[in-house]
Amino acid sequence: MSDFYDLTVENPQGEQIKMADFKGKVILVVNTATGCGFTPHYKDIEEMYEKFHERGFEVIDVPCNQFAGQTPGTDDEIHEFCTLKYNTKFPQMKKADVNGENAIPLFKYLKSKKGFEGFGKGPKGLAMSAMLKTIDKDYKNNPEIKWNFTKFLIDRKGDVVARFEPTEKMENVAKAVEELL
Repeated sequence: MSDFYDLTVENPQGEQIKMADFKGKVILVVNTATGCGFTPHYKDIEEMYEKFHERGFEVIDVPCNQFAGQTPGTDDEIHEFCTLKYNTKFPQMKKADVNGENAIPLFKYLKSKKGFEGFGKGPKGLAMSAMLKTIDKDYKNNPEIKWNFTKFLIDRKGDVVARFEPTEKMENVAKAVEELL
């Protein structure tokens, strides 16, 4: 895949959602989880969606259970959790893998464009670094998704312009989105 707009992702109804349908929009692609310390990011993502959607902002939410089994439910259970607890309105895709041989093409592409650049220096970043060293000693040197709520920002031309680890402050993510609108 050489172009973001060539990609598709499956929704819970089994339909292929074409990234080409989002041409000209600013897109945040995020792998999510319902039982994670970062799960409250749903609130911030929904706030961004409500604030910026009319200006051409979209969210592609891909639930993933690859990190400590923190998304154990079915697609319907995940959707119900998100809509009841966080009143989410942005589209949610089918639960999928973002790493490994079964990683969906969307995440393979995103990782090829923006590798891991670190968790930052704050307490959460240091804690994530310490935890990941026990899981993958080489975690700093590969582009794999490290944890739930890793976010990729795509501009209106389909270029992957930023990768935000879950430790990034959500106000920084919102600022980056707004700058592209």
